[in-house]
Amino acid sequence: MKKATVSYKESSPVFTDEMKKTYTILAPNMLPYHFDILAEIVESRGYKVEILKTEGRSIIDEGLKHVHNDTCYPALCIIGQFIDALKSGKYDVDKTAVLITQSGGGCRASNYVPLLRKALKAEFPQVPVLSLNFSGLEKENGLDLRLRDILKMGYGIFYADAIMSLYNQCKPYAKDKEQVNRVRDESIAFVKSTLSSKAYKKHERIVAELLSRFKSVELERTEKVKVGIVGEIYVKYSPLANNGLEKFLYAEDCEPVVPALLDYVMYCIVNVINDAKLYNRGKIMAVLYKFIYKLLLGVQRKAITMFEEAGFEPPHDFEYLRACADKVIHQGVKMGEGWLIPAEMVALYESGTENIVCAQPFGCLPNHIVGKGAARAVKALHEDVNIVPIDYDPSATKVNQENRLKLMLATARDKIAQRTATAQSDVLDEVATD
Repeated sequence: MKKATVSYKESSPVFTDEMKKTYTILAPNMLPYHFDILAEIVESRGYKVEILKTEGRSIIDEGLKHVHNDTCYPALCIIGQFIDALKSGKYDVDKTAVLITQSGGGCRASNYVPLLRKALKAEFPQVPVLSLNFSGLEKENGLDLRLRDILKMGYGIFYADAIMSLYNQCKPYAKDKEQVNRVRDESIAFVKSTLSSKAYKKHERIVAELLSRFKSVELERTEKVKVGIVGEIYVKYSPLANNGLEKFLYAEDCEPVVPALLDYVMYCIVNVINDAKLYNRGKIMAVLYKFIYKLLLGVQRKAITMFEEAGFEPPHDFEYLRACADKVIHQGVKMGEGWLIPAEMVALYESGTENIVCAQPFGCLPNHIVGKGAARAVKALHEDVNIVPIDYDPSATKVNQENRLKLMLATARDKIAQRTATAQSDVLDEVATD
């Protein structure tokens, strides 16, 4: 396992060990539940971390002042959010640092750190930039994270995925909307408490507790439109980037179905294993990653069984996702979200989610190829799948995006009405025959 690293350049301020005691570290909010839990783990090592949850057009406008509009939209959102926060007056900019993750993949996401440094130099040159990555991109300094902390992060992602899925399955049907919100918040607090002790590895007990909490929510089951969300990882999850897509779907009385973040983690692990097989490189690292993958798959499969026994839709078995990918595209295609996006599309459809939004930053080359570009191949497999690509960029209006979504939902509701009418007709025919 490679060490999480904090990077700096000679011309940029360095985040030293002494700063750990007095500095506030700002981090962007990609996944609301997940990042709150991960921040708790980092804070347990003595850091003070704040997840930025600000939204609105002013952040995008701030990003446009510092980032070229041809640059990846997620970079514009993140940099705009950082600078907007630093300008807010809420923070002592002489005692503030910013933290960003880097995947190390073959897209512009790996270049966010130099873009961020350049933007900060214009107005806040004293603010250090920290890069959290496991790809060896920035090797100079290191966050004080132990192997146990990294393990906690893995379990934290797994538990946050469970909360996200259970909440999405309960929220649209809950008789008391405030109750399901309380259960979600209490579940996040419960997971944080387990991660602060040695209990974090007892995943079966923790998942059972989460299932029990959401099982207590009184539901009113009616048929609703289920909408899967796939796409570029930041735009798929971030309310800032996708203009509150999940919130919009709730308002439209739909059930959002959002793939787990753990799937992306396992996708990255499998890509290392595939590299050894396809390109004869990284064989030693692939052996370690095979062990990690087997461990994660076992944890995931146990959760699947527990979800099914509790009457909830389970997460997708990752080996099943790989098989879905093989129906559409080769697993050697790994740029951006690579083969994972078409795999998620097929898996969503085959598990009962016929309507899929592919959220993509305009100009995101990998996403347009493996997301929008693969839609035809997915439709060739399942002709009645309803896939709608939505571009998110500074010039795209929320009204236009929501109008396209409403058109998709109108089609989906027509299908439900037709199925209901057909079922009623079949019942009447049966009665008449009797």
